[in-house]
Amino acid sequence: MKKPLLAALAAITLLTGCASVRESRVNPFNWFQRSEPEKDLAPELADLDRRGLVDQVVSMKVDAVPGGALVTAIGLPPTQGYWDAELVTDENTDQAGVLVLQFRAEQPTFVSPQGAPVSREVSAGLFVSDQTLEGIRQIIVLGAQNQRSSRR
Repeated sequence: MKKPLLAALAAITLLTGCASVRESRVNPFNWFQRSEPEKDLAPELADLDRRGLVDQVVSMKVDAVPGGALVTAIGLPPTQGYWDAELVTDENTDQAGVLVLQFRAEQPTFVSPQGAPVSREVSAGLFVSDQTLEGIRQIIVLGAQNQRSSRR
């Protein structure tokens, strides 16, 4: 008589606990809610580039490759530790026949030594397609203190 009564009590306790588990954070189905429409943040994030211009552009070259050209540049930041270097197209130029690229790099998040110039160099490259190069006569890479250019 005791065994069926204990089994019934255990089943009732377990089943009443399911209602609280169903709505609790323990249930993995409650970890994320249904998606809701939000405003598009992509245009705002595209304009947000925290990286600054590299202090100096030491060298730049343009090599012909199948389908376009490869623009490579070496920059010299003021201290060691700069990273995430990239050549970014400057959309604000309105000069016809000129492609302007900004040489951007992320500053180190820690205090770093200045070091020798060779130890501070960062490099970046960008593939430019033949379609983009149509009508381009000059490519300019901008740094904070100088710029380098190459003409056809």
